[in-house]
Amino acid sequence: MEHIGLVGLPNSGKTSLFNALTGSNAQVAEHPFTTTETSIAIAHVPDHRLDALAGMSKSRKVVHAGVEVADIAGLVKGASSGEGLGNRFLAGIREVDALCIVLRAFNDPEIPGEPDPVEALSILETELVIADLTSLETQLQRRRKALKSKKQDNITEMEIEAMEEAYSLLSSGTPLYRSATHDPDTAAAARAYRKELFLLTDKPVFCVVNIDEADIGQAAGSVATGLGSGISESTGEAGDDARQGKPADPVARVRDALGGCGDVIGVCVSLEAEAAQLSAGERAEMLEGLGLGEGALAMAARAAYSMLNRWTFFTTGDKESRAWSFQAGSTAPECAGVIHSDLQRGFIRAEVIGWEELLEAGSWQAARQAGHMNLVGKDYQVLDGDVIEIRFNV
Repeated sequence: MEHIGLVGLPNSGKTSLFNALTGSNAQVAEHPFTTTETSIAIAHVPDHRLDALAGMSKSRKVVHAGVEVADIAGLVKGASSGEGLGNRFLAGIREVDALCIVLRAFNDPEIPGEPDPVEALSILETELVIADLTSLETQLQRRRKALKSKKQDNITEMEIEAMEEAYSLLSSGTPLYRSATHDPDTAAAARAYRKELFLLTDKPVFCVVNIDEADIGQAAGSVATGLGSGISESTGEAGDDARQGKPADPVARVRDALGGCGDVIGVCVSLEAEAAQLSAGERAEMLEGLGLGEGALAMAARAAYSMLNRWTFFTTGDKESRAWSFQAGSTAPECAGVIHSDLQRGFIRAEVIGWEELLEAGSWQAARQAGHMNLVGKDYQVLDGDVIEIRFNV
């Protein structure tokens, strides 16, 4: 299961977003450091494809894919040197697969200072970079000595070079997630060497800009342009707004500042948290009525899946329909292993059909009789949206 960490400055709405995504009731207050320990809960990812398959199969049980969400204690300027909660914040980040940076863009008379999501992003990145520099410097010195003395055979010159390159980038104030090379093979090799260093800025990121209710319509268009492609491109809206004398769209401003290094979505977190306490039907009605579309959870999950290169396959029947998350490019036996290790170990072959084609057929049996099923072997690479039935023998 993917593990997403929510990070942000105090009063950014981070804990409210945690509650909205997971349906939890973590304490929210105006004063800083309401969150002092990392809270973890599961967010069940909505998927209309699964719901449609469950309806077709008349499934008694429906199991959505899950994302583990961690609400990490708030960061302040100087956290890398012990200010605020200091290392408690930094330790929580090291455990996650990806970062969701929550940035305040809403006004609240109870919270001092004007909201500036771009400045908040700069503070967060600076603290993470300083923490990584401190950690990497220590590890680099130790590994250089080990290589020179040949005390550890598994340390190579290439590993040291990758660490030195990372140190150079961090020294210039650049988070590692902003330094991705255009050569995927080179980038993958560098990440592999850095994997065991547990660097904070070596994780993929996306940003949630916590906007006012009045800004929902303004942010909606720019949000739509930034999702679904994995890496967003600047829309130029921030500059257009400034030239026309309008307040700049905070989502567009953050997208410009992030420079295409991750998705940026605008969310009115207070409304999302309120909607999360309702039943599924009431929640959908409220989100639609307020112009929130599919809601924060679906948008955040899609951004996280895009970052981590995750896809979804399905199993369906009268007993249960379930969504399973897997790494894009996985073979049928590897996906069988997501369900249970015995299925991968004893994999023989699998019947596979796209979810839309199965719905058009009306049932698994009708699709099979019409010859729409594909019988695949161990080399088949599963596609996003495939519905699978595994044949195995242990």
